[in-house]
Amino acid sequence: MDRFTSSPRLMIVSDLDHTMVDHHDPENLSILRLNALWEAKYRHDSLLVFSTGRSPTLYKQLRKEKPMLTPDITIMSVGTEITYGNNMVPDEGWVEFLNQKWDKKIVSEETSKIPELTLQPETEQRQHKASFFVKKEKAQEVMKTLSERLVNRGLDVKIIYSGGMDLDILPQGAGKGQALAYLHKKLKDEGKLPQNTLACGDSGNDAELFTIPHVHGVIVNNAQEELLQWHTENAKNNPKIIHANDRCAGGIIEAIGHFNLGTNISSRDVTDLSDAKLDHFDPAYEVVKFYLFFERWRRAEVESPDVYLSNLKSVCSASGVFVHPCGVEQSLHDCIDKLKNCCGDKKGKQYQVWVDQVFPSQIDSDTWLVKFKKWEQTGEKQQGCLTTVVVSSKGVKPAEGLTWIHVHQTWINSTTQNTQNDWFL
Repeated sequence: MDRFTSSPRLMIVSDLDHTMVDHHDPENLSILRLNALWEAKYRHDSLLVFSTGRSPTLYKQLRKEKPMLTPDITIMSVGTEITYGNNMVPDEGWVEFLNQKWDKKIVSEETSKIPELTLQPETEQRQHKASFFVKKEKAQEVMKTLSERLVNRGLDVKIIYSGGMDLDILPQGAGKGQALAYLHKKLKDEGKLPQNTLACGDSGNDAELFTIPHVHGVIVNNAQEELLQWHTENAKNNPKIIHANDRCAGGIIEAIGHFNLGTNISSRDVTDLSDAKLDHFDPAYEVVKFYLFFERWRRAEVESPDVYLSNLKSVCSASGVFVHPCGVEQSLHDCIDKLKNCCGDKKGKQYQVWVDQVFPSQIDSDTWLVKFKKWEQTGEKQQGCLTTVVVSSKGVKPAEGLTWIHVHQTWINSTTQNTQNDWFL
């Protein structure tokens, strides 16, 4: 949040499983559509917040499986952990707040007396969260009994049932909604309260997100029964909360348009990107478009390959340089020529390319430095590199696109490092 000196334009606060991430979509189309939209049009002046029931361990595992962006803020373990930035720095003030009237030992003692509760894996047991499985038909009875016993032991707790099987016990002040309210207050105190906030969810533990004042809300089309019931009973006539027609991240894109929060046309929804002419220079959009072209090229989804190569070469300076993440330096035009060798090599495969954390900075009147992470995924295998690009508007019009002068890439730590022949650009 330090990169903001005033209020962000938009803050999206989204659940992950079955909201941001569609586990029934092997091509990951909806999340990739949102990724392209966010990086091209929102990343530079808006905040992305992931709010998940997953523990840090399972959250990091999901990031290795799906083409996910890096959020500015992560709310994990059903609103009991708040962290910031790439290094996921904990919010110590939130930890101190949750310690009030909470004793994990007492929770363990009382839950052990209820045979209907089955303990979830150790990774899901956190400092301020105890998680169990319980059958749907037993859930209400168990919650009532457990609540009474914990109150009698002097604890002030919140019990959340979601997904038709997950039961979480948290401090009363915890939860996704309370964590969002805490962030709003913190941002307001810093003079950085977002102009608009969009909360997105699909299950019972997302319901309280929609109760926070001044928040727009979208319940994705594939939402679970308990959240749809909550909507019917509490928000059916609330114009600030919609039940989307589209599922998962597609529903989030739909909501951006419905509430007029900004553009909701993703570059991935544009069939011919060469026709997407701009009336102003937009380095972030140029980066997103370039790598969308690259993905479509390798998937054999480009109708006129020769024209495509010619267009790519035209936006690269004749003296432009590419530094491969292996350290080898070559001309940009040579790189474009080598693309002939990989045209359609990913056809029929689950191959995706996306960019993350695209941050342009103007360094003089006609030159921009753009930093971002470029990722490729084939099946379950991910490779990524830190990328720095220098682009120029000298001698060109916005409709013609910026000229690429220099591209420098280095491998991201822990990523699979390909050889020079496997990684093209």
